[in-house]
Amino acid sequence: MGEILIADGEPPPAFFVVLSGLVATVEGYRTPKERVVWVHGPGRFLGELGLLTGQVSFFSSVVVSAGEVLAVPVQDVRKIVTQDIGLGDEILRAYLLRRTEAIGLGAGFRIIGSRYSADTARLRTFASRNRLPHRFIDLETDVEAERTLRRLGIPANDIPLVVWGNRMLRNPSNAELAEMIGLRTLTKVDATVCDLLVVGAGPAGLAAGVYGASEGLRTVVLDAMAAGGQAGTSSRIENYLGFPAGISGAELAERALIQADKFGARTQVPFTATSLRRENDGYRVGLADGGHATARTVVVATGARYRKLPVERLDEFEQSSVYYAATQIEALLCAGDPVVVVGGGNSAGQAAVFLANHARAIHLVVRELALDQNMSRYLADRILAHPRIEVLLHSEVRELLGEQGVLEAVVVEDTVTKQRRRLEARELMVFIGAAPCTSWLAGSVDLDTGGYIRTGSAASERGAEAFAALERAPLPLETSSPGVFAAGDVRSGSVQRVASAVGEGAMAVRFVHEHLSGL
Repeated sequence: MGEILIADGEPPPAFFVVLSGLVATVEGYRTPKERVVWVHGPGRFLGELGLLTGQVSFFSSVVVSAGEVLAVPVQDVRKIVTQDIGLGDEILRAYLLRRTEAIGLGAGFRIIGSRYSADTARLRTFASRNRLPHRFIDLETDVEAERTLRRLGIPANDIPLVVWGNRMLRNPSNAELAEMIGLRTLTKVDATVCDLLVVGAGPAGLAAGVYGASEGLRTVVLDAMAAGGQAGTSSRIENYLGFPAGISGAELAERALIQADKFGARTQVPFTATSLRRENDGYRVGLADGGHATARTVVVATGARYRKLPVERLDEFEQSSVYYAATQIEALLCAGDPVVVVGGGNSAGQAAVFLANHARAIHLVVRELALDQNMSRYLADRILAHPRIEVLLHSEVRELLGEQGVLEAVVVEDTVTKQRRRLEARELMVFIGAAPCTSWLAGSVDLDTGGYIRTGSAASERGAEAFAALERAPLPLETSSPGVFAAGDVRSGSVQRVASAVGEGAMAVRFVHEHLSGL
């Protein structure tokens, strides 16, 4: 009785199966805010998603009724999950559901700060994108929390705080938070040269990581924010082959991470690439933390970021009311509120359908003349039939209204009639296209006029001299720099679909082998 099998804030020591007795999963064990989350009896297994992904535990598992447990080494369980389809899916499904429940309960660490703070917004975004269970305590509304910080003499420059158990981080960087959770186990990327460096952990980057490592390449995958890319922000991808009921972007990313880990690929966040240059027989990628990574070949899969609305006061509301994703975290924030979703593509449509299950009402603002102009027909039909979604066609956002940084309404204009309408809104979700994340590549590889990376025959002119020395033309997906490949949305001519991004990531590895064999 009272024995701690798994301690929160620590890596799970083993995969435990309860044979007899009872074990409680407890948040805040031995603190004033202790609460029991789950109770496991015979035949149940302990833990949650962090056991498979290398994160620390967000809960403690405590024996409440004497009995026996079976302890299986963590590495053995990770192999089981990827090799035994039946048992692996059972474990993975349970862990994904437990992570979702933990997020819904607001378990895990606390982010304490002001909704108007850019650093608070940064930490909340990082936690949300990485599906880290946490709770936000807003100093603008929680008077007692503000008094406590004043009483403790914590200066404003130290806020926001991240508090977990007896640990407190003062205005931490994303990297510091990642290290506390176990997302980032390296302060800098190893100086040793890897065979394949994948920059970007969206669907294309994760696929390159899986295929590269599975085919024997020493593979490292880096991302500036979180695994999953734009797809990771999608509540449900319904047209991805093999998942007739759909799959959330977060679940797809988490499964891919586990798969990459199985083959030995190291995936690390947050690492932001800042430069690319030729070095000896490979490439050196500069990183924002002052370090660098060196690799024989590079796959650029940095994707694209959502564009921002060209409207006044956007910066004022971005920290409290404007979002570029529709995950469970955003759904919790929108509960019972009126919400405006802007965009005419599948991302906007999926967000509207998902959030309609939580929000009081959804207004979908679409610039196009018809809803299915840039949106899948099945999704458009679902939206038009939904009782809580109102579609405003040929319309654009003109004004954002509110006081003290809190959004109250959005003014939209019908581009045909020129009439304006005020829509009550507490949250604004923006999905209006994307711009490629290629600023760090300027001067290193050939880009088209939109900033996307040219590959294959389109990249041959700028790289003519380098390829002439190799006595070959650029391979498909190869940039103007031999040995540097591009895959997914960042590539010029990409069809910008999850399935094609995964395919390009796998194809890139095939061409990596071909390039290496010719050196």
